[in-house]
Amino acid sequence: MIRTYTAFLLLGLFWGSNFIYMKWAAPFISPGQISFLRVLFGFIPLAVLAWRNGVLRLGQIRYLHHFSMMAALATAFSYFAMAKGTALLPCGIAGVLGGSPAIFTSIASAVFLRNEKMNRLMVCGVALGMAGITLIARPWSVMSSDDPISLVGVAWTIEGAIVFGLSYIYVRRFLSPINLAPLAIVTWQMGLALLILFALTDLHGTGQILQNGRAAAGVVIGLGLLGTGSSFLLYYFLLQELGAVAASGAVYITPVIALLIGWAAGEHVGQLEIVAMLLILGSIAMLEFGRQRTVQSDITPVQSAMTIE
Repeated sequence: MIRTYTAFLLLGLFWGSNFIYMKWAAPFISPGQISFLRVLFGFIPLAVLAWRNGVLRLGQIRYLHHFSMMAALATAFSYFAMAKGTALLPCGIAGVLGGSPAIFTSIASAVFLRNEKMNRLMVCGVALGMAGITLIARPWSVMSSDDPISLVGVAWTIEGAIVFGLSYIYVRRFLSPINLAPLAIVTWQMGLALLILFALTDLHGTGQILQNGRAAAGVVIGLGLLGTGSSFLLYYFLLQELGAVAASGAVYITPVIALLIGWAAGEHVGQLEIVAMLLILGSIAMLEFGRQRTVQSDITPVQSAMTIE
């Protein structure tokens, strides 16, 4: 259990820090270039570790369609959308919005996973989370000149969160049953995402990131090594240990970290941002409690002696 709690904390810390790194890099390179470098420097150590541990097998190619789906949507597109949105938003607000995948995971779980149903508490949690997203996006501010939030940035960030949230369902349904080592799955996924981004991204001028040492270090170490490579390993570990909804709930730390970093960087963090964050955190807590109730109510005397996935 200690390892699980540690994984939650580290994953929340890494994800919450990602938004300031993207913000630092945005003035120098494009969102596509940020995503490419992020995947590149996340993939290299994973590939070396996978090779040294001997987890990659030629026969795993038969799952290439699943790896490709995760690479295209949960990695390439999701990372691009987050980078695009963060470039247009304060990193604290982007971080709060980026902490919402669990809400969309819960909705999709009820639709696509037979063993994960939504009860009344979970429905209320989804509603609370949507209220938090609306509050921090504050679309009504577009009608006034009082510090409007970029709705385009909000849309990009939410799109990334939705796709990332749905990826938990895809992994749970199609990849978890094949019992491959998490390191093997993430290495295939990252390698294919790197190829996709390389093919679709205009890399001209990427070297401009070297003009700023802080931005370069943020992309290489923050986004690549920690926010991508290490985070994927933690993500698959939590998914196997806790299931789809609970694993995605690891992002409950993300809004807190992102807001604190944004505040430290000089961004305005007022009551509205704090209330929105609390609504989203409350939403995730309600979703998790609701999920636990559903699991407990579905346990039969026979199931109680078995491991429930």
